Amino acid sequence: MNAPTPHIDFANPADATAVLKDVAGQLRAGAIVPYLGPAVAALSQPEVPLGPEALAAFFGTKVALPRRAKGNAWASAQHIESMKHRSTVTAYMTEAFTPKVTPNALHRLLASLPVPMIVDTWYDGAMRAALAERSDWGEAQGITRAGIGEDRWYRFYDAAGAETDKAAAESWTTLLYKPHGSVAPAKNFLISDADYVEVLTEIDIQTPIPDIVKHRRTERSFLFLGCRFNDQMLRTYARQLIKRSSDHHYALVEPDALSKNELRFLLEAGLTPLALPLDKAVEILCA
Repeated sequence: MNAPTPHIDFANPADATAVLKDVAGQLRAGAIVPYLGPAVAALSQPEVPLGPEALAAFFGTKVALPRRAKGNAWASAQHIESMKHRSTVTAYMTEAFTPKVTPNALHRLLASLPVPMIVDTWYDGAMRAALAERSDWGEAQGITRAGIGEDRWYRFYDAAGAETDKAAAESWTTLLYKPHGSVAPAKNFLISDADYVEVLTEIDIQTPIPDIVKHRRTERSFLFLGCRFNDQMLRTYARQLIKRSSDHHYALVEPDALSKNELRFLLEAGLTPLALPLDKAVEILCA
């Protein structure tokens, strides 16, 4: 028997707006961690893939994909890595995300605030570009462990893009955390199924998550913007990144687009859904 569709009573737009205005105040006070998905980059109308499905389609323009990999970015990357080489995957990812994503109003807002942490889950460099006028920040990026010969899950980069260490990171006012990597500054990409095998095996005990991320999320809420949770891997990352933080979190959603699994995740994770268009939410946050 199919499980019943989870039910959520979404707040009306006026109430959702009021909640988001309160969240905006918490964001400015440093009590909220913004968690950005591909739709945030989409506001800039860039020429890069804007979501896993679009990235899978991009891979499909490069190689003939088997049916099982079509529409799935991680399986597509794994097929390319298996049939060609890891360097080919990196080259395709670099090509896909080299077009500039101009920082939009949300990027600029976040860059203007001394927020302790920003989580950005897509591969573009817009958030780094928006922060470029400051020097009191740095970045932690998830890295592939394929062929590096090192027992490391992530790397740190300072505002200038030079690799540094966790000791330096402790002094940063703002930490930009890119759990899946980024085209900037060093072309680190978690993308293939093989990349995620070890990560997802260990992430429940938090090993792949930097200690500074664990520290800065403590007692803070998360605000999910431009994210989907329509894949188990995306839900797992979100669930593990908010672990041991506040028990009050918020997610901007489009109710009509949500799958059963997404609805179930919102309920299980205790996320307060705010049914507002992303561009409208950005206006509220920036007001």
